[in-house]
Amino acid sequence: MTRWYGKFFGLIAGWLLLRHPAGGLLGLLIGHAFDADWLKSTRENPYRVFGLTAEASDAEVDLAYRRLISQYHPDKLAGVAPELQRQAEVKASEINTAYDRIKIKRKG
Repeated sequence: MTRWYGKFFGLIAGWLLLRHPAGGLLGLLIGHAFDADWLKSTRENPYRVFGLTAEASDAEVDLAYRRLISQYHPDKLAGVAPELQRQAEVKASEINTAYDRIKIKRKG
């Protein structure tokens, strides 16, 4: 189910604060950003790491996890610059953390 109330309240608030139709459009855009979770961190929404939504199936989550972890696994980047290896370690840790959080959410 898609959220709509951010857009609605953003439109009203933007128009009331700026007293111009352009203010309503600006508020609508900000409300859409809230509804689409653009402003949330990946810690709050682990599905963003995989480019998925909460409606994704377990198979889609597993496939996205395997694809990303094979791409960013530090062992695959042996022999590259140390900075790239550190970046890969950070990204792999982020991927693993997001995957674990999704699995915990779906069990409970």
